Amino acid sequence: DVQLVESGGGLVQPGGSLRLSCVVSGYTYSSKCMGWFRQAPGKEREGVALISAGGGSTYYTDSVKGRFTISPDNTKNTMFLQMNSLKPEDSAMYYCAADDRIGCIMAMRERRPYEYRYWGQGTQVTVS
Repeated sequence: DVQLVESGGGLVQPGGSLRLSCVVSGYTYSSKCMGWFRQAPGKEREGVALISAGGGSTYYTDSVKGRFTISPDNTKNTMFLQMNSLKPEDSAMYYCAADDRIGCIMAMRERRPYEYRYWGQGTQVTVS
């Protein structure tokens, strides 16, 4: 079974930084896309930062551009999300996701929603 395990969430003051990590195991097929999503209470889940295999395509939601950076470490099957200049509105449960279908790359390039196949359990980020 594919497993994604997030870590690195916590409580931080506005303007602070956090780095989220996602370790992927049990992957029998090459991942095409990986990314970070978030969901705050009462709000829909949104894609925050996505990256295609090899890094050829990336996506950032407008509200995090210039503040968040997604980066994979393929040697360790790990993906990171560096979050700087955090704001209270960044508070949410953050989820790591992965997909092995080509459709995820097309969706990323076209900036349209796409339902990822594999998900982690989430890590809470609170900016206050």
